[in-house]
Amino acid sequence: MPNVHDILIESNPWWKGPVQLEYKERELHRHLKKYLPRPQIIALTGLRRVGKTTLLLKILQDSIAQGQDPRNLLYFSFDEFETIDIRDLIKEYERFMKKDLTSGKYLFFFDEVQKLNHWETQIKRLYDAHKTTVKLFISGSESLFIHKKSKETLAGRLFEFILGPLSFPEYLVFKNIRYDNIDLHTKELEILFAEYMRTQGFPELIDTTDKEIIKKYIKESILEKIIYRDIPSLVRVRNPAILASLLSILTEEPGQLVDLVTLANELHISRQTLAQYLRYLEEAFLIRKLYNYSHNRRKIERKLKKYYPTVLSVDLTFKDDPFSQSKVLEWLAVNQLQAEYFWRDSYKNEVDIIDVKNTKTVPYEVKQGKIETKGLLKFMDLYHLDEGSIITSVMEEKYQFEKKIIRVIPLYKLLLTKSK
Repeated sequence: MPNVHDILIESNPWWKGPVQLEYKERELHRHLKKYLPRPQIIALTGLRRVGKTTLLLKILQDSIAQGQDPRNLLYFSFDEFETIDIRDLIKEYERFMKKDLTSGKYLFFFDEVQKLNHWETQIKRLYDAHKTTVKLFISGSESLFIHKKSKETLAGRLFEFILGPLSFPEYLVFKNIRYDNIDLHTKELEILFAEYMRTQGFPELIDTTDKEIIKKYIKESILEKIIYRDIPSLVRVRNPAILASLLSILTEEPGQLVDLVTLANELHISRQTLAQYLRYLEEAFLIRKLYNYSHNRRKIERKLKKYYPTVLSVDLTFKDDPFSQSKVLEWLAVNQLQAEYFWRDSYKNEVDIIDVKNTKTVPYEVKQGKIETKGLLKFMDLYHLDEGSIITSVMEEKYQFEKKIIRVIPLYKLLLTKSK
C-alpha cells in the first residue's frame, strides 16, 4: 500500500502553490453553490467517468479563489486505502501541516469513499466531532446508500446529489460551442446532436467518433468495472456474469416491460434474486426504472415496470435504420428528462414519458418518422390535459385537436430550451 504521507502531498498540490484546474461548467455546480454554507455533508454520486472528481476539485478551487487558506483544504481518494482509519488520516494531516481541527475552517474532500471499510460510521464520527470547523464533501462511483444502514447512519447529516453524463447543453459547453439563436443553426445542431448521442455524454469521449474506441472505453472503463468490481465489493453477488447478462438484455432492448417471473426463468435465477440484481444495477446508475403512471399508488406498484439502461449498446447507437434510431432517441429522451413514469392502458395505448416533476403533468411521446397521436390523446382525455408533446429528431410542428394542442419538437431543441 502507498505511504499515506506521500499520497497526501501528491494529492494536494495547492499546499505548495497555485494550481489551475481545467474545468468546463456543469449544471450541478451552479445548483450546489447554495448548499455550501450549510453544515451538512455534501455527497456526490453517479456513474463512473462522468466527472465527479473534477467537480469536487472545482469546488475546492472556488474556495481558494474566495480566500480560503489552501492548506486548510484536504483531498484524499480511498481507492487504494480500504482499511485505513479516517482518524489516522486526520492525525497525519494535522501533524504534517501543523493544524488543529478544533479551530479554524476546513474543507475535506473524500473521493471514492465507498471503498473505505465502514465508511458511514467513520464519516459520522468525523462530522459529529468537527461539524463546526470542518465541511465534508464525499463522493462515490455508485450510490453510497446501496446498503440501507448507510442512509440510516447519516440521516439528517447529509445532502446527496447525483452527477450524470453530460446533458446536450453541457456537451456544447465542453465543445466551446454557443448559439444565441437556435433556429439559425438547426443543421449544425442536428449534426452535433448525432455526435453527442454516440458519445453518450461521457466527457472523455467528447471528440471521439471512432465506434470501436467508444465501444472499448464504455465496456472496459465503465461497465466491466462496475459489474465485476464495484458492485461485488459492496454487496453479495454470487455470479457477476448473470448480472452482466441482465444488463446486456436491458442494454440491447431499452424500454422493455419486465415481467420478473419470465425474466428470472430466462436467467435461471429466482424472482427474488432478479429483483435484488435489478436494484443493484439501479443503485449503480446503470439502469433507470419507470413506473406505469396512475393516480393510484397501489396500481403503480402492481403494474409492470419499464427499464432503460443509462449506457446504451454502442452497436445500437451507430445503426442508421429507422427502428434503431427510434430506440436510441427514446432512450436518450428518457434519461435526459430523468423520466420516472410512462403510461400504458389495458388496450395497449401508450405514452413514453409522463413528466410530473413540475406543477403540471406533461406527457411526451417519442417518434422517429410517422407522427401518431392516438396514445397521447387518450392520456390527455383521461387526465383532462390540454397540452402534450411529441419528441422527434428533426421535425417541428403544432397540431390542434379541438381544445387540445400537441407540440412536435426535436429533442435537441427541447433540451436546449429546458436548460435556459
